[in-house]
Parts: sequence; structure tokens; C-alpha cells
Amino acid sequence: DSPELYKVISNGKRFFAYEIIKRLEKSNNQILLQRLESGVRAKESQKGKLHQVFKESYDAKECFDAGIPFLFDPGQGLPMFNGKELLHFIEMATYLAVNDYESQVIQDKTGLNLAQLAEKVEALIVTLGGQGSHIYAGGQRFEIPCVKADKIVDPTGCGDAYRAGLLYGIANGWDWPTCGRLASTMGAIKIASRGGQNHKPTREEIETIYTQALVNEVGLNETNVAEKLTN
Repeated sequence: DSPELYKVISNGKRFFAYEIIKRLEKSNNQILLQRLESGVRAKESQKGKLHQVFKESYDAKECFDAGIPFLFDPGQGLPMFNGKELLHFIEMATYLAVNDYESQVIQDKTGLNLAQLAEKVEALIVTLGGQGSHIYAGGQRFEIPCVKADKIVDPTGCGDAYRAGLLYGIANGWDWPTCGRLASTMGAIKIASRGGQNHKPTREEIETIYTQALVNEVGLNETNVAEKLTN
């Protein structure tokens, strides 16, 4: 999660586009070159852009038009969007999920602070690594503590695991603290395994870790916590 990584990804996509154009020019494919030229927006053309190589995604608009709720998670694609484009996605999205670095980039690009961004979605989720996460929803900020992992092996995929728990909670209509705790639990399970998808916890294992984490957090007895998770 560093600016250098995002820069490498962004540059790689741009150089790939350069190579495509170079090969089209070499083969004198004027028909396709003209089509790529026509796809450049006026604002980008003024900056010297000559071709629109990658097709813009309209999945978000299709979901929005159909009334389908979705989570906008720009992740490593964040450098590809300017402030106006980010706002366009955010205003269509139901939820926005970012890490602490990404949240700062979005604030810088859009000129909006976290409270203002949260007003545009049902929930803004900001993960903070070992410091847990914050969920901004309904005018409140829910502070979700980090669930302690059995061991630290590999952080690859922890964000994805967190979002899996979050989306499961949302799909089941849970309140935000409960969604966040399950998300944090899934992240803790993932970091104890090497690789992004090699962890295979059972429901019982997830429930045990979730229950212990909530017991540690608020001092409830384990029976009440288990009933809450089951419901």
C-alpha cells in the first residue's frame, strides 16, 4: 500500500497502451487507430492524449441505473481516476471501502474530507491495518478494533478477507459494528496463512475467533455473543 506501487501499476498500463499503438501504426491499421482517436475526451485531448486504448467501465452505471447496491473499492486502480471521476463513482456507489492511504489520496483528489465523503454513501469503510478500522455511517463513526491473529504470516489478501466479512454482514442485514467485527475476524484469520486464498476456516472456527474477540472487547459472556452471531 505505497505510492510507489501505485505508480508502477499506472505506468505499466500506460506503457502497455503505448505498445498497442506502436504495433497498430506499424501495421498501418488506420481504421482501428481512428476509432481509438475518436474515444479521447476533449479535456484529455487538450492535455495531449491521442488515443483511448482501454475501454471505460460502465458496470457501476449499470448497477446504479438498475438500483443494485454496490461497494466501490478502487484499490490499486485508484491512480487511474481524477477527482471528478472518483466523485462520479462514489455518488453512484452504496458503500465506499478504502485503506488509510487510499482515503488520503481520495481526499486530496476530490477536496472532500472523510465526513463529506461519508455523506455521499450509506457507509464509508476505512481500514487501518493493525489499528483496526473505522466505519462512517448514519452520521456516526464506528471504531472497529483489530482482532488479534494467532500468528503473522502473510498480509496478502487481508483487505479482501476483510471485505468478504463486511459484505457477508451487509447481505445479512447486520448492524455496522457487527459487520466490522466479522470483517476484522476474517482479516485476522487470513494473515495467519501464506498466500491470498489458502486459508479455509470452518464456520465454527470463525465463530470461535469472533466470539473471543468480542468477549475481549466488551466483556460479554460467550453464550450471548454466540447467539448474536448466529442470529
